[in-house]
Amino acid sequence: MSKYVDLNCDLGESFGAYTIGSDSEVIKFITSANVACGYHASDPIVMSETVRLCKESGVAVGGHPGFPDLLGFGRRNMEVSPAEAKAYVLYQTGAIAAFCKASGIKLQHIKPHGALYNMAGKDPALAKAIAAGIKEFDPELILLGLSGSAMITAAEEIGLRVAKEVFADRGYEEDGSLVKRGKTGAMITDETEAIARVIRMVKEGKVTTVTGKDISIKADSVCVHGDGAKALEFVKRISKELTENGVTLAPLCKFIK
Repeated sequence: MSKYVDLNCDLGESFGAYTIGSDSEVIKFITSANVACGYHASDPIVMSETVRLCKESGVAVGGHPGFPDLLGFGRRNMEVSPAEAKAYVLYQTGAIAAFCKASGIKLQHIKPHGALYNMAGKDPALAKAIAAGIKEFDPELILLGLSGSAMITAAEEIGLRVAKEVFADRGYEEDGSLVKRGKTGAMITDETEAIARVIRMVKEGKVTTVTGKDISIKADSVCVHGDGAKALEFVKRISKELTENGVTLAPLCKFIK
């Protein structure tokens, strides 16, 4: 039996006159898109165009809510209460859901962005607030979160559908968290190594950490970044090699129950 996995990418992160990524090209090789919702990146025009592009390409749409931090691209930690985090997620989910409704498609999932994602991965209270906000908006939505993190636990505890995410180009700590950007081993820059790691995560459920230790990991969805210099070629290659290794690429809604 073929193993199913989703291939996701953060899209719609341009803003006003600033263009980020190669969305119209990358989208041809992914199955789900995490669309920025205006807090860390994007604007209403970009959101509308990105949803339209996803519909035309048959790619499932997810919301990508982050901290209200355009200048820091949502990658700077912020001190917020669980209630504030929940409100941020609800607000941004409502925005992307409006564009989906206008386009006649269903919002598939929510994946927190950047610092919000990383903080909620380790903070149970923050994770619970995010999961609760998603479920209150629409209990059919899927929370896409870091495999083995507090977000996965929080979603499962309240009966929210959940998908476990792994990263093609990021290093892992022994606790399953991502190596912080700026630290040695945070980014996997060799394409061949990154792809080999992904295939192993998907097929064997294992990944080698920055310390050299193997840990268990579950891969429902693989995140690839679409804003690097070689992003398009990498996305093409990882899609091709996963398929050649007996993995069927499909959006989360097709196999997450």
